[in-house]
Formats: sequence, C-alpha cells, structure tokens
Amino acid sequence: MPTLRNPRRGIVRLDLKPLPAAAAAALPDDRETAAQLLGATLPAAWPLRDLLDVLPMQAAAGPDQERFGVWVMIERETNGVVGDVGFMGPPDDGVVEIGFSVIPDRRRRGYATEAAQAIVDWALHEPGIRSVIARCDADNEASIRVLERVGFVRTGKAGGQIRWRSGVPSEGFSPPP
Repeated sequence: MPTLRNPRRGIVRLDLKPLPAAAAAALPDDRETAAQLLGATLPAAWPLRDLLDVLPMQAAAGPDQERFGVWVMIERETNGVVGDVGFMGPPDDGVVEIGFSVIPDRRRRGYATEAAQAIVDWALHEPGIRSVIARCDADNEASIRVLERVGFVRTGKAGGQIRWRSGVPSEGFSPPP
C-alpha cells in the first residue's frame, strides 16, 4: 500500500496511508491491535463518530480496494493519528469523492488542507481517474476553506450541502514511484 510522505508533494508534517482492512475491523473496540497494524498511536478522540459508519466497509475491502477507502493522517512529530482523509469508494466513471476529518485538538493547523491536497493529487495521477468531487455542509466554514485552498470549485447546492469538483493536480506534484 502506498504511503504518501514526500515534501515535494506538499506533505510536510503528515504521513498518509490507507487504513488496513484488519485495523478497520479491530476498531473501535480493539484499539491496541489497530495501533499495532498502523504503526501509530491512536488518540482517544479518533476515530470520530462519522468514521464509525464507514469502518465495516473498510474492513471488508480487499488489499487492492483499501486505497479507495479511508486513509489515516499520521502526524510525524508524534507518530499519532490526527485524522483521516479518503474516498467514498472506487472510481465511478472516472470520478472519486473525498472526505476528511481532523480530531478537535489538531484542528486549525492546516492538516486537512495538506492531506486533502495530497490525496487529490494522488488520485488524479491514478489511471482512469479524471475528476475528484466533494460535499460539505453549507455552514461548515472550515471545510469550505479547505476545499477552496485545494482548488475545488463549487458546482451546486442540494440538501444543505455544497457540491465541489476538482480536476487539476497541484503544480509540482509527481506521483509516487
């Protein structure tokens, strides 16, 4: 599984790696096993409630499917998980959808922007992916700022959520070897 950690790709303070199916299956109850599988410490605040619904799907993912699910954000300085970023499933007609979250005591440090930019760049260099979409609540100012910084453009609004699209990787990105 790929680990994104190259500063040339804009990943300066985080390592990003797909959440192994076995670690997803262990969560939220067997945190010790999940931490060992990730090679990182798990703060009490992670996983956030929104991720709990996704863990069964990630646990059922085959090795070739893990990369289109949840990726963990591991803070290099502490080797602790500070959040997650990832996809809502494999590409559908060349399009993937992303989401992200950061634990409360690590917010407002730019981690979501760093992780979202890296995962968008990675996705847009994967064969067959031509566009990345996202959604966020219309009143979620922090997510709106992240998506704008990463280069997403608004494409619509429905059900209290703003829809976004990106199709251009950031300058200077080179895909992992």
